[in-house]
Amino acid sequence: MEEAATGHVLFGLDPLWVSTALLIVTYATIMTEKLNRAIVALVGAGLMISLGILNQEQAVEGIDFNTLALLTGMMLIVAIARRSGIFQYVAIVSAKAARASPAGILAMLGIVTAFLSALLDNVTTVLLIAPVTLVICRELKVNAYPFLFAEIFASNIGGTATLIGDPPNIIIGSAANLSFMDFVYALTPVVIVILLVNCLAIHLIWGRSMTATADAKARVMALDHRDAITDRPLMQKSLFVIGLVILGFVMARFLGLEAGTIALFGAAVLLLLVNIGRSTEDQHHHLIESFNEVEWITIFFFVGLFIVVAGVEHAGLLKILADWMIGISGGDMHDLGLAMLWVSAILSAIIDNIPFVATMIPVIQNMAPTFGSEQALLPLWWSLSLGACLGGNGTLIGASANLTVAGIGERAGVPFRFLEFAKVAFPLMLVSIAISHVYLEWRFL
Repeated sequence: MEEAATGHVLFGLDPLWVSTALLIVTYATIMTEKLNRAIVALVGAGLMISLGILNQEQAVEGIDFNTLALLTGMMLIVAIARRSGIFQYVAIVSAKAARASPAGILAMLGIVTAFLSALLDNVTTVLLIAPVTLVICRELKVNAYPFLFAEIFASNIGGTATLIGDPPNIIIGSAANLSFMDFVYALTPVVIVILLVNCLAIHLIWGRSMTATADAKARVMALDHRDAITDRPLMQKSLFVIGLVILGFVMARFLGLEAGTIALFGAAVLLLLVNIGRSTEDQHHHLIESFNEVEWITIFFFVGLFIVVAGVEHAGLLKILADWMIGISGGDMHDLGLAMLWVSAILSAIIDNIPFVATMIPVIQNMAPTFGSEQALLPLWWSLSLGACLGGNGTLIGASANLTVAGIGERAGVPFRFLEFAKVAFPLMLVSIAISHVYLEWRFL
């Protein structure tokens, strides 16, 4: 019955070709920036369902609700915590530590973002750092775009270093039974090199030309960070919940909980702590304020994008690409590992890396008999991780952190354009992959 319905809706056309065409049109339209990306993604998702490539149940299954829950929960926590003045506090301390130098602040925030992304996850980190960045840039009267760009790159680079830093690593670690320290030992050395190279590149592109007036610097240096805290009880409650959420992320594997569940539960606990003792009217007003801070445009863009990618995955495109990559290597571990790295990177820049990683995992697992053991597959896991995580830096839609920062920036009047971002980001991403190529050959292949 389902096949008949599908054939009728598609007029006998091949779902593979129709879904691929829809994917191309969707991404091409996003790249033109003539329409908001959320509108385009949702229309593409609707067409995937309406044309019969997916039924409604398959479309819903294709949505990564864990990612959406993580984003929504952390956005709520950050929105509430922001009212205490904690981010302004951090901004002032950070700016003063860099002597109010825009270039110094750019480098410092990039390194801090990478470090936190390795310990938390990249989306949570940018949700915490981006508001701080906007405060600093507002005080110095400098363009916030280079700072936010650097933080996107740093978050994805830093997240590559650990099991919990980036969703693809979580999926790979679970499938291959790799621990937190396995990732640290295998990937941290190259991540440090890549981070330093990208920091230098971003400094050469923007940092050297950044200036702030003496008056702006003097104003920043004269600020008293203690005055930034406007609601100390709220700050204490927020830090308490953020600490519990971070601990939950670290212990998620042992607790058997997803990051999205932890984030939403943390948001609920913070809302509870903040609203206890308030009148019903005050609670209602506070909830409206808090939920208005959520980047709903970004959330619904993800909903649409997940469904579009689920369509091409269901039609078999990703499996075909995976099989092709295996075929061109001829079964040689050296060639296969490098092919895995580069193909993963390119595809992760234009297609969400999560379904690609999920598709590649069973393909890699089935190769264990060919190479003798599961242990022999380690180079392929590291290639897949480096390619998928670092490849996300290539375009604005390559990773969740990219879109999260873009949404925050646009709400603050800092526009992110697809082609403008890719013009700088894609070449820098290729440099990161080239470094990874050398590292994999030296250490694992």
